[in-house]
Amino acid sequence: MREPIKHAFIWPAFLVVLLVGIFPLIYSLTISFQSMRLVPPLPPRFVGLDNYASLLANPRFWATVQTTATVVFLSVAVQYVLGFAIALALHSKIPGERLFRVGFLLPMLMAPIAVSLVGRMLFHSTVGPVNELFTWLGLPNLPFLTDAIWALGTIIAVEVWQWTPFVILMMLAGLQSLPQDVYEAAQLENASAWQQFWGITFPMLLPISAAVVFIRIIEGFKIIDTVFVLTGGGPGVSTETLTLFAYQEGFKKFNLGYTSALSFLFLIVIVVFGTIYLAVLKPHLEKRR
Repeated sequence: MREPIKHAFIWPAFLVVLLVGIFPLIYSLTISFQSMRLVPPLPPRFVGLDNYASLLANPRFWATVQTTATVVFLSVAVQYVLGFAIALALHSKIPGERLFRVGFLLPMLMAPIAVSLVGRMLFHSTVGPVNELFTWLGLPNLPFLTDAIWALGTIIAVEVWQWTPFVILMMLAGLQSLPQDVYEAAQLENASAWQQFWGITFPMLLPISAAVVFIRIIEGFKIIDTVFVLTGGGPGVSTETLTLFAYQEGFKKFNLGYTSALSFLFLIVIVVFGTIYLAVLKPHLEKRR
């Protein structure tokens, strides 16, 4: 009797979730092959792969891909290194460990919009505390939000500030799950702390490291709120990301067919990257089993 009852509860919920997820995806894919515009209102017209061809021939699209990749890979690299280092320090039972844990996790608990607003205030070109400190030190003000390179660096810094706590949390959980007898054996062999890290800690945490980096890269590609608040994609379009580009096309120009094609190209990029990433790491992860 248990099996039919189990399926009676599971399948309706599964079908509802499937319909809610699949229908918008199929509808969006259908729109990507059409010319559909809400303002001015035009009837849908099938155009085949024209939207995709137009996107691939658009230099602005490739610029946003480059900008997004730069922000994601640089910020995630810093997040991982910094987060791992802080997790190691917290795991070593430093004085005030509990206070530091709460302090480090606070940015992750805030809404990205709130973090971006704080960042915009801190790095304001004229009245921001960072530039006021530079003035007090006799240094010139820096164009954190008005110069392309500095604006990109500011976005990366804000992303690192908000999402490093996620890496800290995950790596700290991994450190606390490691068996202590391995370290005791290494100490009997007079292995240094550096040798223990590279020979024991890092290899044993490689699976969780791979998962943390993968999650942060996938999430990082969806960045929009930080860029929207800090720079709005400017100066010009030098800090415009893929999601912000889709927002501009979909919610400002109401070019739905073009935006749907952009979204699916974005999905293809994520899937291809994820496949390559997992394929490269698979041999190394299998060695750790």
